[in-house]
Amino acid sequence: MIDHGEAATVRPLTLAWVSRQLGAGERIVGTEVLHGGITAEMRRLTIGTRDGATRDLVLRTFVDPYFVEHAEDLLNREADVLTRLAGTGVPAPGPVAADPTATHCEYPSLLMTHLAGRTVLADEGVEARVPLLARQLVAIHALRPAERPQEYKAWTTADAVVPPDGADAAAWAAATRAIREPAPPYEGRFLHRDFHPGNVLFDVPPPPDHPASLRISGVVDWVQTSWGPADLDVAHCSTNLALLHGPVWGARFAEAYEEAGGVLAATPSERLYWRLLDALAFAPGAESVGRPWREAGRTELTTRAVEMRLDAYVTALMDTLA
Repeated sequence: MIDHGEAATVRPLTLAWVSRQLGAGERIVGTEVLHGGITAEMRRLTIGTRDGATRDLVLRTFVDPYFVEHAEDLLNREADVLTRLAGTGVPAPGPVAADPTATHCEYPSLLMTHLAGRTVLADEGVEARVPLLARQLVAIHALRPAERPQEYKAWTTADAVVPPDGADAAAWAAATRAIREPAPPYEGRFLHRDFHPGNVLFDVPPPPDHPASLRISGVVDWVQTSWGPADLDVAHCSTNLALLHGPVWGARFAEAYEEAGGVLAATPSERLYWRLLDALAFAPGAESVGRPWREAGRTELTTRAVEMRLDAYVTALMDTLA
């Protein structure tokens, strides 16, 4: 979803900084807010070139106090990862310039190239998109960088879990006990760490083209890139799919990942640990998860609807032990 209104306006110092990154004769001729993100403001900048053509860039700006505090590490990490991804075959933006300490801009910012395509969050066609998502994640996990990114960090602990109102108390208590146990051993992989439909762009063919022509044109938001178990990336995409499309799609994504050649933890209990570790991190926080989806058109995904799907998903995961 794109907003051309007042919110799209780039702040003066940031505008001047971006302008200094452009080529001779180039200037910003348009700005648009890109909705769907949770942690940062995202804008597409249309650049007019000296020969009358245009090109697009994307500007990430951290304004939330928590992310401003951690921006130096996060934005430097993303810029480094984007540099390393060049030439790997993984469709990711390229870094243009970074101001992670807000030395020049009002807020910490990263300027990068723009990728064609759009996110697709509708229920329609999910069965065709899930295998594509799985194959893309397998390709990401196959990367072997010369220098590993930082070790993954868990996004919740057993003591931080807050079940939604009306949740299955027994299932949530058992799930919380499960993640209180030590993490299972794992073989490390290169993780996107926030891989889900909201961070994947599709080159969507116009009707009546066949779904077979659907393809992924980009993977964005590499701020959290880490080293850790493949299960953790699979778990995160599974949770998002369960909340977007229903709990059955969480289980289906894990199956699709293995069908695409991905390797998960050896035992059901180990796989369950990673899936619960991710799913329980969504509670509390259903409001922040559902808001960008509603902005993108999924207005039925109210906070309560997301909470109910999360409860159903956690309960379904625990039922696998029955």
